[in-house]
Amino acid sequence: MSDAVVSKFEHAFAEWLGVRHAFAFWKGRVAMYALLRALGISAGDEVILPGYTCVMDVNPIKYLGARPAYADIDPATYNAAPENVERAITPATKLIVAQHTYGYPCDMDALTDVARRHNLVLIEDCCLALGSTWRGKLCGTFGKAAYWSFQWNKPLTTGVGGMATTDDDALAGEIRKLRQAEMRPVGGKSAAVLACQRAVYRAAIWPRTTAVATRMFRWLTRKGLVIGSSSTSEFEPRMPEGFFRGMSAGQARAGLAQMRKIGRNIAHRREMRLIYDELLTAAGWPLPSLPDHVDPVLVRYPVRVADKQRAVAEAPGRGIELGTWFECPLHPIETPMELYDYHAGMCPVAERACREVVNLPTHGRAGRRTAGRSAAFVAGIGRAPEDR
Repeated sequence: MSDAVVSKFEHAFAEWLGVRHAFAFWKGRVAMYALLRALGISAGDEVILPGYTCVMDVNPIKYLGARPAYADIDPATYNAAPENVERAITPATKLIVAQHTYGYPCDMDALTDVARRHNLVLIEDCCLALGSTWRGKLCGTFGKAAYWSFQWNKPLTTGVGGMATTDDDALAGEIRKLRQAEMRPVGGKSAAVLACQRAVYRAAIWPRTTAVATRMFRWLTRKGLVIGSSSTSEFEPRMPEGFFRGMSAGQARAGLAQMRKIGRNIAHRREMRLIYDELLTAAGWPLPSLPDHVDPVLVRYPVRVADKQRAVAEAPGRGIELGTWFECPLHPIETPMELYDYHAGMCPVAERACREVVNLPTHGRAGRRTAGRSAAFVAGIGRAPEDR
């Protein structure tokens, strides 16, 4: 029965995206690992990704003995600038990861061209970009494959969870073989704990309660009492025991329920972006200059502030839901970056963004009133100087 409901979710997601194959996993990083394995990434290979990412995107690369290579970002969209991606290519490069940061689509015309000219595989990191489009085409349908996260704050959430998608039949066959040979099921205790967490999230997490709830959740995660997005064992480039797990039936059922309202969730996030655009423009914030053919669905709304530390310190007392992505080039701040081949100064534009950017909620429990309070709060902090 569990396999049947997971398969049903996989088929529903593939149909929504418009691709032939989808494979569900315990987390999005597991989906990325499955793709890298199926693509044959191994020791000595290099994988290019932005130097403004989560360390959980780097771990699967390191687990395989490959080397991450970091490309600096465009300051407006926070995505890897195509010219920097091309500059990072070496004879060892095998793969480019197009991360659609915050939900802003990468320049897929330019990145596709770079990959084609250098005979490289291009995959998409769509963990923050469900519903975003480039030239009217959904992110996740440009590269050879894509991977997705269904973590708590995403437009489609299963608590934790992820998906790998592709139109490539041969690649899909390799993923199936890998799952059959090595994938482990989710234990009953983990599935039950996650089900309880989903119930608590639905009942208790609102914009005014998020700061307190997040602190409590992180404490419980460190104690091993809840299932967090990251565990302490994942802040080092060695694959933890039981990493390669599939999706549980409970996650899949939650995903199917979310699929029934995916259009409404995406529309709400589009509306929230426009509300923030309006409010922050009135407060004197410059908006990113986006081409007409870009339609982002933002998982969070990024804003550059004059004093990030002050904003983060004051937000909880004001009942403001304020995110800190990305605290460092390989978020979160606890990451020992030298173990991941990142050294200070490698991506100066990204490093500046880490010092300035906070983000505001766009989820279904945030509306115009939340946006108004959030925009007024960051306006009180002031905007970062524009000498980028």
